Amino acid sequence: MLWSNIITTSVVLAGVPSALGYPGMGEQMAEIMSRQSDSDFDSTELIGDLLTVPDNKLTPTAADIKKILTGQGNPESTVSWSAPKLGSAACKKDTCCVWQYIVNDMVADFRGKSGRCTLWARKSVRLGFHDAGTWSKTTAAQGLPGGADGSLCSTDEINRPDNNGLQDICQKVNGWYDSWNKKGYPVTRADIIQMAATVATVVCPLGPRVKSYVGRVDVAKAGPPNLLPGVDQSADDLIALFRDKTIGPHSLTALVGAHTTSQQFFVNTTRAGDPQDSTPGVWDVLFYGQTLGTKPTPPRVFKFNSDIALSQHPQTAPEWKKFATAGGQQDWNEDFAAGYIRLSLLGVNNINSLTECTKVLPGRTGGFTPNDQSNLDKWLKTDDQSATAKKISNALHGGESLLGWLFSLVGGILGGLKKSA
Repeated sequence: MLWSNIITTSVVLAGVPSALGYPGMGEQMAEIMSRQSDSDFDSTELIGDLLTVPDNKLTPTAADIKKILTGQGNPESTVSWSAPKLGSAACKKDTCCVWQYIVNDMVADFRGKSGRCTLWARKSVRLGFHDAGTWSKTTAAQGLPGGADGSLCSTDEINRPDNNGLQDICQKVNGWYDSWNKKGYPVTRADIIQMAATVATVVCPLGPRVKSYVGRVDVAKAGPPNLLPGVDQSADDLIALFRDKTIGPHSLTALVGAHTTSQQFFVNTTRAGDPQDSTPGVWDVLFYGQTLGTKPTPPRVFKFNSDIALSQHPQTAPEWKKFATAGGQQDWNEDFAAGYIRLSLLGVNNINSLTECTKVLPGRTGGFTPNDQSNLDKWLKTDDQSATAKKISNALHGGESLLGWLFSLVGGILGGLKKSA
């Protein structure tokens, strides 16, 4: 749940006489109050032009964003529509209309035949993080660029080691950008990147339908380096890094959960393609339990040192444990959506002129049981790096079903033969 709700509860409980206490209440209250005293545990800081525009001058969209950033609004939306025909008079009157057709193209790339989301979806989520993540309060105060401004796909920023593996999704972004601008629709790279991230999130089964906005301005200047998190950073360093982005430990815990869909390729190249939980391509909370060690974890699951550190840190561990529970999915979806909206607006100084276009997103998949999970489980139980195992990894990466594979598991070695069509 959103931290503002917990804070409200703690204020009420704090006034309850000790006679109404219960075993363990003192320890629980100490934990709640220690978090309450940390004003940045779940940041309510304003960003961009919301810092200067008075409430009576805010557009309805900006006013809603302000509520979300201060923990009072709903970061998800179920609103949908039927888009007018592209090029029609009705379509031209609606800023969101062209985005429906751009999103349709994205969904075709993002949804795999297995029902899982594809590599393009997972890379789009990472791309959204990396483009926005080059902003901080410190560098902004120095007049430096950075944030959700499209620079990752238009400057040499893409060549930084932090961005390994994102070159091909940037090519897709630039392709969409060129194509739609040539057709007379002046969309920005910054908006394409962030729209792709929220489309990808909801295309991944169980993912939230995050409120999505357009109207960002492109900046053709690379953001400052060394502002993205590293897989071997300590939890204290990561918490400090994100505080400087106005993102508190609570939202940081929610945001790193995006690793649930991933397969790593660059942290350890000898294990390229290994997933970070047992359900790659699915937006579930299994990542939290398997990183924590409270859920059975097969050998092939690859854990980042930074994730392990966050799962154990006093400021992030309680929320991590909550997400790992059976009922943690709804809480995580809500908290991720709120955190991602903040992230996607870092460095955006025209929030008051943005348009909400969440209605163009596809509906979310509220339940998902892959019909090839038994085959996937066999692969996960090995640490085999054979050519066959790599083919299975690539099939998963592309969102393909593993039903077409015949598996044998002998002495920890996986053998597979794909059926002929």
